Amino acid sequence: MKKVVLSTSGLTAPEVLAVARGNAMVEIAPPALEAMAKTRAHIEKLANSEEPVYGISTGFGALAQRHIPKEDRVQLQKSLIRSHAAGMGDPVEREVVRAMMLLRLRTMCSGQTGVRPVVAETYAEILNAGITPRVLEYGSLGCSGDLAPLAHCAMVLMGEGRAFGADGNERPVIELLKEANIAPVQLEEKEGLALINGTDGMLGMLLMAISDFEHLLDQSDIIAAMSVEGQLGTDQVFRAELHENLRPHPGQATSAKNMFYALQGSEIVKSHRHGDGVVQDAYSLRCAPQVNGAARDTVTHAELVASRELQAIIDNPVVLDSGEVTSNGNFHGAPVAYVLDFLAIAAADVASISERRTDRFLDVARNRKLPAFLANDPGVDSGLMIAQYTQAALVSENKRLASPASVDSIPSSAMQEDHVSMGWHAGRKLRRALDNLRRVIAIELIAAARAVEMRAPLKPSPVTGELIGILRERVPGVGPDRDLSPELEAAYELLLPKP
Repeated sequence: MKKVVLSTSGLTAPEVLAVARGNAMVEIAPPALEAMAKTRAHIEKLANSEEPVYGISTGFGALAQRHIPKEDRVQLQKSLIRSHAAGMGDPVEREVVRAMMLLRLRTMCSGQTGVRPVVAETYAEILNAGITPRVLEYGSLGCSGDLAPLAHCAMVLMGEGRAFGADGNERPVIELLKEANIAPVQLEEKEGLALINGTDGMLGMLLMAISDFEHLLDQSDIIAAMSVEGQLGTDQVFRAELHENLRPHPGQATSAKNMFYALQGSEIVKSHRHGDGVVQDAYSLRCAPQVNGAARDTVTHAELVASRELQAIIDNPVVLDSGEVTSNGNFHGAPVAYVLDFLAIAAADVASISERRTDRFLDVARNRKLPAFLANDPGVDSGLMIAQYTQAALVSENKRLASPASVDSIPSSAMQEDHVSMGWHAGRKLRRALDNLRRVIAIELIAAARAVEMRAPLKPSPVTGELIGILRERVPGVGPDRDLSPELEAAYELLLPKP
């Protein structure tokens, strides 16, 4: 996707990902420009009225009772953005900032925020130039929108602060805009609020998390199947009739189908199908589709919430089709925050069961006659002993990250904003949890591949054999102990989504 065209309607998740991760260009359709111009006329009429209107001729938040004279309103907008750009911490990832900017631009293009067309056009020019505002990690409470992160983006529109160029180097904003031939915008009535009052940061993180988690679950299904193969487990518990007919959760059926398919044609599985004396496999093997499948269904629910949010117009106040400007609470991030937390719970559990499968490989009491710790020469070599420690540490952190952020409301703005969603923080910790999950699965892949190869001369299935072949292009197989860290990182990089 080389271009995303913004009109008055919503966006799709692939369009957001194309801009955030694929650097697709953004274009504003004429109907959106016309809608913005039409709405702006209502705002300017209200701005010239003697009656105070929130966001147009008053202060903000707990200061909303003060009427601001017309000669001070340009300064009011500048002060709003400058004061709200109060983030701290490390810079947020480029893809998150680009997703957040696109989603805010999409709301502007709805024609219901009251901004002038030039504001949206300049915002699009900044995105297309590859300029990334320097947004810092801490500052959003996920209510009244992602205020601080979006204010850092608005600073760039004003020509102030620092940002990253297309080359990734941090520089003063005014230099970057000048090089890109972009003129800064002097904000007028209502425009400051329209630039910062949205759930765009948390929604952007949700959309990327959904994409990443789906990819990880596909990988986890195949790697879990490889673990079943390496531990001389059975494929019969993954037959379709045990899932589609008896417990019809769609995600479970999908994961079971993936695992059953991955084990077809395996000489290892076939070798012990009859008479090996094992009645049932351990839960971490047998119940993999139930856990991965529940995670899949959680992702499906998150997709539903995200699809609704992608159609939402979030601003306060908002301009209705009638021209009425009215306050609302749609900036509250609860719907998004809840599913971000829900996904973190699922990520923790998928990581937990993966670690249990790995641990079985290393224990001679449970690994079905494999060497201790899958070592080349146990005793002299420690094999994958400490790789499992690393995996356990990651799993433990994911359990902590599964603690929900959305229940941790804290009041702000002199008790005017007395209940907040913490959705931004839910998104931040979910990104960490999914990255940890990818590392956990990478370690399982290394252990499962080594175990399957130790079952030679029996051959793995075509599916698992192909994955082992790809891994071996980066990571050597069993042998004397060596520096494992680069190999773990190589397996992790293998599992990263392709651009």
